Order: sequence, then structure tokens, then C-alpha cells
Amino acid sequence: MSNHIAPREYETDLAELRGDCARMAPRWVAPAKTASTPVAPSLIHGVTVPPASARMIDATSEYGD
Repeated sequence: MSNHIAPREYETDLAELRGDCARMAPRWVAPAKTASTPVAPSLIHGVTVPPASARMIDATSEYGD
């Protein structure tokens, strides 16, 4: 494996990036939408959350606070 790092040719600005995306968009194919069916809570098992993680999430504010 080579340690060679290719030099950056130039910085791309947002307008150029958006133009590139617009030119590529017709080639992108969106997957067919599939409806997901809800899973009954009684079927969800085996999920454990470590106490430290639960405390961390509990201590975070809601989005927009």
C-alpha cells in the first residue's frame, strides 16, 4: 500500500458542487418505496443499554431547546 497522498487540485465551492450534483441527478435511480410494517413491542427483545449510555442520553436536551 502506498503512502502517497494526492494533492488537492482546487477547493470546490458550493455552487460548483450543486452544479455537479444537478448534472449527475438524472443518472441516479431511486429505489422503489416499500411500506414497512410496525413490529409489536412484545417481539422486540434482547436489546440492552448500558446504564452509563442511558444516563448520557437522559441528560441530553431535546432538539431545539
